[in-house]
Amino acid sequence: MSETTRFTRRALLGTSLAATSFPFAPIGARADAPAQGSAHCSAAGTASVPPVPGPARKLTIAWNQNSTCTAAIPVAKEKGFFARYNLDVDYVNFAGSTDQLLEALATGKADGAPGMALRWLKPLQQGFDVKLVAGLHAGCMHMLAPKGGPVKLDDMRGKTIGVTDMGGPDKNFFSIRLKEAGVDPESDVQWRQYPADLLAVALQRGDVQAITGTDPVSYLYKRQFDLVEIDSNMNGTWAQIACCVIGLRGSLIRNDPAVAAAVTRAILDAGAWVACNPDEAGRIFKPFAARASAEDLANMLRLQGHHHQVLGPSLHDEIVRYADALKQIGVFRPSLDSARYAGKVTQDLFAT
Repeated sequence: MSETTRFTRRALLGTSLAATSFPFAPIGARADAPAQGSAHCSAAGTASVPPVPGPARKLTIAWNQNSTCTAAIPVAKEKGFFARYNLDVDYVNFAGSTDQLLEALATGKADGAPGMALRWLKPLQQGFDVKLVAGLHAGCMHMLAPKGGPVKLDDMRGKTIGVTDMGGPDKNFFSIRLKEAGVDPESDVQWRQYPADLLAVALQRGDVQAITGTDPVSYLYKRQFDLVEIDSNMNGTWAQIACCVIGLRGSLIRNDPAVAAAVTRAILDAGAWVACNPDEAGRIFKPFAARASAEDLANMLRLQGHHHQVLGPSLHDEIVRYADALKQIGVFRPSLDSARYAGKVTQDLFAT
C-alpha cells in the first residue's frame, strides 16, 4: 500500500491560522459561495470540539483515493482542518476488500476510514470492532444507458445491467431502487460483471443495456459516450440519505473519545467546506484523479450531496433504512432486527 504525500505540520498550522473562527465555519468559505443556505456550509451537529491537548496526536486514515466520494479527506489536510484539532494525520491508500479494510481498522493498523455504507453494512455483521460515527455525504452512484435505450427503472424488465462488482454498493443500491419500482432485481433483470474499463464497451456492443457505477468513472463515461442517467442516489428521498460514512476503530472510541470526536469533526468540517467550495476542492483532489480535470471534479462535487451529513440518532435511523432495504433484496435475512443492528454498528460521539 502506498502513502499519499505528507504535508508538514508547520504548513498545516500556517493554513489553519489564516482562519481562526469557530470550527463550524469552514476555512476559506467564499463570500459568493453557492446559495445553499448558511447551514449547508457548516458541519453537522452543534457540539463544540476542542483541539486535542498536548503534542499533536498522530493518526492514520485509510482511504480509496480513486473515488471523489472521499474528497473531504485530502481537503481536511490541505486546508488545515486536522491541524485545527491538533491532529497529525497520515493517509494510507487502501484498495483491498472491505473485509480487509475493516480488519485493518479493528486491529489498529488504521484509526479511521471513509467508506460506502452499502459496501460496509454486510461485512460489519461479522462483528468487526469498528463503529460508524457519521454520514459524510449523499450522492455519487449512477445508472446509465445509451440514448434511445431505457429511460426509467421500470423499463429495465428483461434487460441486462453491467456492474464492476456483484457485491458492490451500486449493485445493491440499484437493486433496492428496482425493487421500489416494482421490478424484481433477481428475476426481472440480469446482472453481468465487467472490469471498469470494459463497462462502456459492453454497453456499446449491446451486451448490456445499462451500467451502474460511482464517480469519477460514471461522470466521465456519461459525458464521453453521451449516456442518459436512468437513476441515481440523488433522486427522491435517497438524496437525503448518506451514502458515504466515516468509520473508526472501536478501541480509539473507547480509549480516546476526545480524539475520536476531533477526527470525526475535522472530516465533517472538511466535507461541509467541500459543499460550498467545489472549485477549490476539485483542484485539491486533482492529483488523485488522473483522468478527470479539476473542472470535472468540481462539477461532480456539485452534483453530489456534500451538504448532507448526519450524526447520532439521525445516523442510526439512516442505517435502519438501509438495513430494511437490504432485507428486501435478500442481502440481509428478513429476521434481522434493523434497529438493533443499527445500534450495534453506530456510535454517537457527541451525545450529551
